Amino acid sequence: MPAQPGPADAALKLDQFLPYRLNVCANSVSTALSAIYSARHRIGVPEWRILVTLGEFGLMTAKAIGIHSQMHKTKVSRAVAMLERRKLVARRVNCDDLREAFLSLTPAGRDIYNDLAPGALEFARQLMETMEPAERAALDRALSKLTERSAKIAADIAKGGNPG
Repeated sequence: MPAQPGPADAALKLDQFLPYRLNVCANSVSTALSAIYSARHRIGVPEWRILVTLGEFGLMTAKAIGIHSQMHKTKVSRAVAMLERRKLVARRVNCDDLREAFLSLTPAGRDIYNDLAPGALEFARQLMETMEPAERAALDRALSKLTERSAKIAADIAKGGNPG
């Protein structure tokens, strides 16, 4: 029986694989950030994303929120339903397209947004203070480039082409 390859022989080492490292980092940051709002406001990550997206942009469709926040439409739909039940988000029918509705924060939703924003900004400040100004700028450029390149690769694959 041939020997099974060991960790040193693995073609893909997760701890050195950029997509894995980015995902671990994003999950770690998201989990830490959620500690600020989850217990206090009884909302999860999808609800938080919708609240802050509407807090920034005002009026949006669920589809636009999903595109902007990179959330699947099912997750957006469930989160919007929960926020509506709690009267944090209001829905207004789009008269030009009855299949979609415009969403906005209610006064109670705006209050939560106004409560969340300073804590979220302070959390981000604490994260960024671990880096020198040049590192912060480099991180911003790197994230922009990786996001743009990932979208291009995905679009190429969707068209039936090769990644890259």
